[in-house]
Amino acid sequence: MRGAIRKKIMTDQAIEQEIQAKGLTAPRVTPDRIQATIAKEAYFTASDGIMGAFAAGEKVPTVTTEHTLLTFCVLTLKNGFTVTGESACASPENFDAEIGRKIARQNAEQKIWALEGYLLKQKLSDLGATKSI
Repeated sequence: MRGAIRKKIMTDQAIEQEIQAKGLTAPRVTPDRIQATIAKEAYFTASDGIMGAFAAGEKVPTVTTEHTLLTFCVLTLKNGFTVTGESACASPENFDAEIGRKIARQNAEQKIWALEGYLLKQKLSDLGATKSI
């Protein structure tokens, strides 16, 4: 579209590089920290989940094409906590399992940012290093 402003989507690593370039050195959550919290990952589609439930003897719905287009990522953190991410493809013709897993993982990782941000803020508060707003 002519005249439209296109915003550049920055990756976590690109944002971290900008933070470092600006000399912002206060405690913060980093992309490396996010990755360091992850112990295991598992991926499956909704159809995989339905088939697993069926194999376990549960009454399940019939698997449809839509179920094959929904990808889940479960990240198990080193402390045993789990976060999930999902990726849904609208057009079956565009489905690519690898891309679905990447998007699902990114969505799961975004949840870790919030958890780690809270944890860091709590640690700083406990140390008296921050002032209340």
